[in-house]
Amino acid sequence: MEDISVQSLVVALLMTVIAGMGTGIGVFLSVLPQAREGRFLAGALGFSAGVMLYVSFLDLMPQAMSDMAGVYDPHYAELYSIIAFFCGVILIAVIDFLVPENDNPHEYNHVEVVPTKTTGKGRAGLMLALAIGIHNFPEGMATFVSALDGATVAVPIVIAIMLHNIPEGIAVAVPVYNATGSHRKALVWSVLSGFAEPLGAVAGMLFLVNVWSPVINALLLAAVAGVMVYIAIDELLPGAESYGHHHVTIICVILGMMLMAASMLMI
Repeated sequence: MEDISVQSLVVALLMTVIAGMGTGIGVFLSVLPQAREGRFLAGALGFSAGVMLYVSFLDLMPQAMSDMAGVYDPHYAELYSIIAFFCGVILIAVIDFLVPENDNPHEYNHVEVVPTKTTGKGRAGLMLALAIGIHNFPEGMATFVSALDGATVAVPIVIAIMLHNIPEGIAVAVPVYNATGSHRKALVWSVLSGFAEPLGAVAGMLFLVNVWSPVINALLLAAVAGVMVYIAIDELLPGAESYGHHHVTIICVILGMMLMAASMLMI
C-alpha cells in the first residue's frame, strides 16, 4: 500500500479502539447518579459537538483541499473536496434514516430517567446497542482514515468520538442493567456496540489496501468532515439541548472548540 507503513496502520487501528472505548466508560459512569444527570450529559455532548465542528471546518476540510491542490487546479481541488464533504453527509444520513427511530441513537432518550426492571426495557437496550453499533461502523472508518493522516488530525477526532460514545454507553447500560440486574451484561452489550468502530477501521483498511493515493486520502478526509458535521448537528447538539441546559451546552461547545484550537497549536 503506497505511502502507508505498517506502523501507521497499527497506530490508526489502536486509536480507533480507544475512540470505541467511550461506550465502556459510559457503563462505569452509569452507576454514578451524577453521570446520568442532564447537566453532565448536556455538557459532554456539547463539548464533543464543539470538537467535531472545529476539527471538520478548520482542520479536515483545509487539509483535504490542500492535499487535493497538489494534484488538481485549486478550483477543482476545492470543488472535489466539497463534493466529498457532502457525500460524507449523505452516507451517514442514509444510515441514520435506515435505523428505525425508536432504536436510533440519534433520537436521544433521557438516560438519567432510570426505568423499572422490565424485559421490555432490556430489549430496548439491546436494540439500542445494535443501532449504536451500526452508527459506530462508519465512525470507525472515519477515525481510522483521519489517524492515517497523522496525530494532528486524529487526536481531536479520537477525543470527540470517545466523548460522544460515553452518553451512548450510558444509554445502553441503564436499560440493560435495570432489566437484568447485571452490571456484566450491561458492560458486555455497551462494549460490543463500541467495538463496531474497530470493525469499521478494519473494513476501511481492507478497502484502502489497493486504492490508496494522495487524492483518495484527500477525498476521505473531506468525507470524514461531512460525517462529523452531520453527527454534531443531527445527534450531539439536539441531544444536548434536549436535557434543558442550554447555557451549559453552549459553553461546552465553545470550550470544545477552544481546547481543539489549543491542542492543534501545540501538536
